[in-house]
Amino acid sequence: MSVESVREYLRSFGADSRVLEFTVSSATVPLAAAALGTEEARIAKTLSFRDGDGCMLIVCAGDARLDNRKYRERFGHKAKMLPVEEVEQMTGHGVGGVCPFAVKPDVTVYLDRSLQRFDIIYPAAGSSRSAVRLSPEECYRFSRAEAWVDVCRLPEENE
Repeated sequence: MSVESVREYLRSFGADSRVLEFTVSSATVPLAAAALGTEEARIAKTLSFRDGDGCMLIVCAGDARLDNRKYRERFGHKAKMLPVEEVEQMTGHGVGGVCPFAVKPDVTVYLDRSLQRFDIIYPAAGSSRSAVRLSPEECYRFSRAEAWVDVCRLPEENE
């Protein structure tokens, strides 16, 4: 999939004009924050996990870290990230551009509560040089997320 597939997907929500493309990489949280001129925490990173024979995506704040205990309590199994070589095949997007939009039909999307502290967040938009400007509620609605979850820790929770 690509930025164009995400743009087309977001068109049905009237949000296609909010897709941003960069001349520099936005493949990691620090790179995306630099490309956007925003704080890393507002980058909505999308983590891909094995879920039985399929996969699930968890979108969380750029400064959040997965909490294995919380994940196991919520989903009933240990967190196992997809191997890099399976990400595009399973999600429809390549590493660095994985986002919760225009994903393969059997992918389940969850949003972590770490995003709810912001008015605006920036998930990727299908490539390693793109993002889309959304509110957390728009991201939830547009991604057709299954649920809000609490499976991450914020930096202050690590102290």
